[in-house]
Amino acid sequence: MVVAVYLPRFELVFAAGGARALVGQPLAIAPLPGSEQRVGEVSGAAEARSVRKGMALGEALARCPDLVLVPADPVGVEEAWDSTLRSLEAIGAAVEPARPGLAYLETEPLRAMHGTDAATIAAVRDVGRGQGSPAEKGASRGERHMRVGAGPTRFCALAAALAVRSRRPLVLEGKEARRWLATRPIELLGFRAETEQLLEPLMRLGVRTLGELVRLGRPALADRFGAAGVLAHRLACGIDTPLRARRVEERLEERMSVGDASSGLSLQRTLGVLVDRLLARSERRGRSLRAVTLSARLLSGGGWRERVVFRQALCDRDRISLALSLRLLLLPAPAEMLGLSVERFGPPAGEQGVLLGQARAARAVRCGGRGGCGDAGSLCGPGLARARATSRAHAVAGLMAVATRTQLNLPQPARVRSGVGGVPLQVDGQTVELVRESWLVEDRWWTAQPLRRRYWEVVTTRGRNLVVFHDLGAGSGEEQRAGSWFAQGA
Repeated sequence: MVVAVYLPRFELVFAAGGARALVGQPLAIAPLPGSEQRVGEVSGAAEARSVRKGMALGEALARCPDLVLVPADPVGVEEAWDSTLRSLEAIGAAVEPARPGLAYLETEPLRAMHGTDAATIAAVRDVGRGQGSPAEKGASRGERHMRVGAGPTRFCALAAALAVRSRRPLVLEGKEARRWLATRPIELLGFRAETEQLLEPLMRLGVRTLGELVRLGRPALADRFGAAGVLAHRLACGIDTPLRARRVEERLEERMSVGDASSGLSLQRTLGVLVDRLLARSERRGRSLRAVTLSARLLSGGGWRERVVFRQALCDRDRISLALSLRLLLLPAPAEMLGLSVERFGPPAGEQGVLLGQARAARAVRCGGRGGCGDAGSLCGPGLARARATSRAHAVAGLMAVATRTQLNLPQPARVRSGVGGVPLQVDGQTVELVRESWLVEDRWWTAQPLRRRYWEVVTTRGRNLVVFHDLGAGSGEEQRAGSWFAQGA
């Protein structure tokens, strides 16, 4: 059984200072400076005036002139949400965070610890009762802000948690879950990134409940919406994928008040100090850094947060500072405090392995140059020149062998599972963690075999950097089949 933990309006409650601030007040999360001008989460009073999350700022103010905009604080929200997740993991649960304010866990691994599913759900409620919502920042805390639902799948548990209006959790089992799910509104699809874009067209078609969506049939949904339509049909039928719990890793963080150095070169020097402090921490234990989070508290209020995934695991101060300084240019306003935390570690020690095995020849050259003893000591004059020539010849031969084997890194067929818009979600069984860039290549359009490919540069959860492309052309041959996926990279 899957349990869904839902904290309504988590980001807005944190930014407003507590749930009581939302009572009767039309509030909305203000857009970050320099970003697209759309409001974030809104309060119930704002929803009553037809203001919705993601609405353009001008339209929201036109519908509700007395709308109060609360500065967004992604840094504080992330810290509060991480505290909640760690509290759930403290009872032994493997948690899958969906977004701030929504997480899932399975009860089966916890039966040996808590006894029954009901006891596990009670332990989850105790977390809400004991900790309350960290988003309330010292305000009145209580379990009433944590809604708990359970069902056979992730989607059923979410529907149950959203339907809860009291402290008593809603538990769905067996066929009852599917029958109950058919009566729920179509807006449930908005909680999944893959099906979020289907809400507007489905509502224009007059679909209001998940049961009506099922009656449309899978072939019709696949024909109209592609893979997203198939997924929506599966969710409405009570079928979902297994949970993917987050990896619990030690979190290292350094913060520093920037003072007058709120921008410019002074802020970059502050960033360099943070990198030095982070690399000097004994808890790092010589491990390299794979992904970090750069955050800032803004002088104008609120915060800013940017996740950085390196192309390869690094432990060199200069290379890390160079990569982070480029992201520091995205800072929307002068900062009051700068923070740097490690999100994922890489393997320990070295930056780059040896490409060619020439260590013995290089050592012989070094020993001969110093007039060493033994066999290396005899490498002087003509012997030293011959050793150097042999080393260069071996290096050139090794590079030619590597180039012959790799053949300029030709693309290889790959098994790719894509989402909305064709964005890769899995490559050869590895989940895609980050999509760096996407571009379209069209060439040879004047020939009988035009080339048309959509490329994505992605990073998998195992740290692989790949360039994946989808062949959209109508060519022929083994490597030019229409609808094929190929991958390049280490």
